[in-house]
Amino acid sequence: MSADSPLTDMMVQLCKLPGVGPKSAQRMAFHLLSLPTSEVEAFSTVIASVRQSIRYCNDCFYLTNDDRCSICLSPKRQNGQLCVVAEPRDVASMERSGGYQGVYHVLGGLISPLDGRNPDMLRLPELRQRLQSGAYSELVLAINPTIEGEATIHYILNLLSPFTLPITRLASGLPIGADLDYADELTLNRAFLERVVLK
Repeated sequence: MSADSPLTDMMVQLCKLPGVGPKSAQRMAFHLLSLPTSEVEAFSTVIASVRQSIRYCNDCFYLTNDDRCSICLSPKRQNGQLCVVAEPRDVASMERSGGYQGVYHVLGGLISPLDGRNPDMLRLPELRQRLQSGAYSELVLAINPTIEGEATIHYILNLLSPFTLPITRLASGLPIGADLDYADELTLNRAFLERVVLK
């Protein structure tokens, strides 16, 4: 197969998807070529249509095809809780868990100077403005415990120091069913620091 063949072009595009390497891209490309033309056209039409119609919710910045997302519009949500996440995919993860019934605020990333992402590139002014409304009784930080995540949490805590509402974060540590032998030191330390009182 020549380097400039249409199949190579398809594989290059497929490699842009997260977690897809050259071998996976090749398998996907051959699978797509094995499908009827009508199915491939339907697949590409759906992707193009969703990409054109999707936008950010005016309130929380989650993905929607309207001005406000279904979560913000739902009368069943506990609007007193505001959960801050980094990306829209984090909202999807929280919703899959089914344990959270409040509303969200999507920052649009994390502070990462090495990647050129500074605090002024995140939706922090919008977060502060939402809290100034006084409509929330708790702010939940559901941010990954990475270096970038910790830097973002620290920045948010400083930014919101004038506010009196409780600010909590998701617990982290050992997952259910984990073996202590396989846990890294950071995870074990966090699990110890965030241990739960049983009696």
